[in-house]
Amino acid sequence: MISQFFVLSQRGDNIVFRDYRGEVQKGSAEIFFRKVKFWKEDGQEEAPPVFNVDGVNYFHVKVVGLLFVATTRVNVSPSLVLELLQRIAHVIKDYLGILNEDSLRKNFVLVYELLDEVIDFGYVQITSTEMLKSYVFNEPIVIDAARLQSLGPASIFMQGGKRMPGTAVTKSVVATEPGGRMREEIFVDIIEKISITFSSSGYILTSEIDGTIQMKSYLSGNPEIRVALNDDLGIGKDGRPTYDYRSSSGSGAVILDDCNFHESVRLDSFDSEKTLSLVPPDGEFTVMNYRMTQEFKPPFRINTLIEEAGALKAEVIIKVRAEFSSSITANTIMVLMPLPKYTSRASFELEPGAVGQTMDFKEANKRLEWGLKKIVGGSEHTLRAKLTFSQESHGNITKESGPVSMTFTIPMYNASRLQVKYLQIAKKSGTYNPYRWVRYVTQANSYVARI
Repeated sequence: MISQFFVLSQRGDNIVFRDYRGEVQKGSAEIFFRKVKFWKEDGQEEAPPVFNVDGVNYFHVKVVGLLFVATTRVNVSPSLVLELLQRIAHVIKDYLGILNEDSLRKNFVLVYELLDEVIDFGYVQITSTEMLKSYVFNEPIVIDAARLQSLGPASIFMQGGKRMPGTAVTKSVVATEPGGRMREEIFVDIIEKISITFSSSGYILTSEIDGTIQMKSYLSGNPEIRVALNDDLGIGKDGRPTYDYRSSSGSGAVILDDCNFHESVRLDSFDSEKTLSLVPPDGEFTVMNYRMTQEFKPPFRINTLIEEAGALKAEVIIKVRAEFSSSITANTIMVLMPLPKYTSRASFELEPGAVGQTMDFKEANKRLEWGLKKIVGGSEHTLRAKLTFSQESHGNITKESGPVSMTFTIPMYNASRLQVKYLQIAKKSGTYNPYRWVRYVTQANSYVARI
């Protein structure tokens, strides 16, 4: 049971607000944002997803830069409320097509109608996009695609010479095409978040992949579909299959530690044929979650060198090498390195001809930040930073620096080698779109190199 629900922008503007029970004082949105913006408790720089202020419990998740928040004075399950916030975000995205501040403001009537059906007097009623179609009648106002600044890897859908527009998966599931035609399309994403820790000598200490197979369905009539995965797929810790998979289990096999499936998935043919059968609900949903700790090739190698250049100076050299194919390009790369607390200034030097890179020294938290717009596979990039200290160092500069962390997104690349071999639709129809429907995306969850 929740008392309030609201959505805030990055600036703290109140975009959507609904008070269901009147138990929490007015101004809770401002109290929440001020607390999150200037969080300094428990030695952390970011507020936890759940916290209490003056007897009010605040739950929040961040989705594409927007803060989805719920408040209550009673003791409720945090996981329940956080899952509810995620599902509300998914439902709104399904109906609006794209979720951002502009789309929320233009469709506030539809958003409030959805909220009134999802939650009644603080209690959850419906969170299914398909079921809500029977109760929600407002039509979404489509945001002009030209106004979308960046869709990232969503713009990459190809088959031969055909390219699927990047806005194809950013349309509402309830809107029809011009002329009243239905959109007979389905999209599949394999999104992986990798966590790797390197030793100071460059060896991998820990590695893990958290992946999801996501779908967004625009198919009318709810046809049954079959999704085929790798023939050599195995599930079981330490590479020992929990089930009797009669397939290759050599070094090339894909071994997942564990996985779970959407409630609509049937596993009748999973053991023998590695196929999933399901009737996809309307909108975006997760078909399968999986985790993998089997050794895999890291997409980047990070090397760091620190040399003292006097009593009050030192030089840092950071090298980043892309270990993937030259046909693949990573984007939105950020390299972060904590520096000694007594660092007062930093000057930077890039390799000749470097473009699309930014460097900064955050004096408040003594951190070096190196941003790269893109990195082509097989390339190497180097940053040199000259540090000036406010006092003479009495310790080991190397131990007082780092570790180096990295964030990135790599479209059309997956580290686990899990693949969707094919997708079959049981209902025969000549209106289904022939474009290629699989998109692979790899992102950094925790990519850390010790110094």
